[in-house]
Amino acid sequence: MPTEKQIDLSPLFQPLTIRGMTLRNRFILPAMQRKWCTDGRPEPHLVEYYRRIAAGGTALITTEALMVDHPSATQVPHYGWLTEQTKDGWRECVEAVAAEGASFMPQVFHEGAIRKEGGDGPLAAYPTLSPSGLAAPGTPAGRAATIDEVRDIRDAFIGSALLAEEIGAAGVEVHACHGYLLDQFLWKGTNRRQDEYGGEDIRDRLRIHREIVEGIRAAVSDDFVISFRFSQWKEIDYGAKNFETPEELQTLVSIMEEAGVDLLHPSNRRFWLPEWPDLDPELSITGWTKRFSRVPVAAVGSVGLDTDVMDNLRGAEAHNAGLPSFAEMLRRFERGDFDLIAVGRGQIGDPNWVRKAAEGAITEIRPFTRADLRTHDPSESRVLKLAAGARD
Repeated sequence: MPTEKQIDLSPLFQPLTIRGMTLRNRFILPAMQRKWCTDGRPEPHLVEYYRRIAAGGTALITTEALMVDHPSATQVPHYGWLTEQTKDGWRECVEAVAAEGASFMPQVFHEGAIRKEGGDGPLAAYPTLSPSGLAAPGTPAGRAATIDEVRDIRDAFIGSALLAEEIGAAGVEVHACHGYLLDQFLWKGTNRRQDEYGGEDIRDRLRIHREIVEGIRAAVSDDFVISFRFSQWKEIDYGAKNFETPEELQTLVSIMEEAGVDLLHPSNRRFWLPEWPDLDPELSITGWTKRFSRVPVAAVGSVGLDTDVMDNLRGAEAHNAGLPSFAEMLRRFERGDFDLIAVGRGQIGDPNWVRKAAEGAITEIRPFTRADLRTHDPSESRVLKLAAGARD
C-alpha cells in the first residue's frame, strides 16, 4: 500500500487552457443535484456552496443540471432553471466562484420521459416528451415528441447556452447521460423513431446532439467552452449500453468534435472500471474516449470512495477508499487516460478536498457521508422509483 508521501499529485496541479478558459488545476466539481433552488433560482446557501468549493481549490464548478427554458423540461419544484427570469441568480454564482479564482459552467438539461406526468403543478398541462414515449425499453412514459417539438427543445438548449454566456460563465455543459432526454435519443432502446432523429445507425440517433452543439457553437463567442457529458449507464439500468463497440463510441467522439465540442466528459460510476475488458482489461470508457479524442477528456466516478453515487442515493453509506484510490487516479492520469478529474461527493463532504490534496494531506480529507447530501425529500424522485429494479 502506498504511503501519503509516495503519492505526488503535483501533475494534477498543472494549469490547462480550453479555448478562453484557463483552469488552475485539473479538478472539477461535477453536476450534483442539490435541489437548493426556488422558482428556478439558486437559494443563498447554493451560492455559498459553490463559493466554498471554489475557495477550497477546485478549478471548475459545474452546476447541478439546470432545466432549459421549455415547459416540458421538468415538474420537480426545487430544480434550477436557466431562463431570462432566473439568470441574475445564476450570475451571482458566477461572480462568487470567480472571486475565488475558479471558472463556472452551467450544465443544461431536460428530463425527457423521466419527467412526472400530470399532477397539479404549474406545468402539469404540458406533455412529457421524449424520442419515443419510453423511459426504458418496454416502459411507456409520456409521448413521442413531434419533429417540431424536437426542434423547439433543441433551440431551448441553444438559448440556455446563450444565457450562460450572458451571465459570464466560461462555458456550458450539455447533459446527455444517465437516461434523461438526450440520452434517450442516443439509447437504441428508447429511440425507436423512424424519422431523421432516430434509427439503427448511431449517427442518426446523434442528430439532435450534433444540431445542439453546432447551434451553440454558431451562437456564442469563440472563447466560450462547450462540454458534452454522456454515459453508458442509466439511473434506471446500470447495464445499458449506447455503444456496443469502441467504433460506435469513436463515432460519437468524431461527430461531437466536428460539431464544436471542446471537452468530453464520459460519466462512469467508478472511474477505474474497464468498458470492454475483452479488448482491454483496464481501459475505462474515459480512457477509450481519450484514445479517440483530439479535445480534453474529463474522468469521474467514486474518486476516493468505495461506494458509487447511486448506491448512496438508495441508502448505502460511503466509506473512504484510502490512498490506493488516489494512487490509481494518478497512475491513470499520468498514462494519458484523461486530462481532468471530477470529484463530486468528495468535495461535498469536504469543500477543501482539492487544497488538502495539493498539500499532500490526503488522510486529512473529511470522509463523505450520505447525510452530506441534504437535498429535499428523495421520495420526490421518479428516477428512484423507476430504478427500483436496476441491476449493478
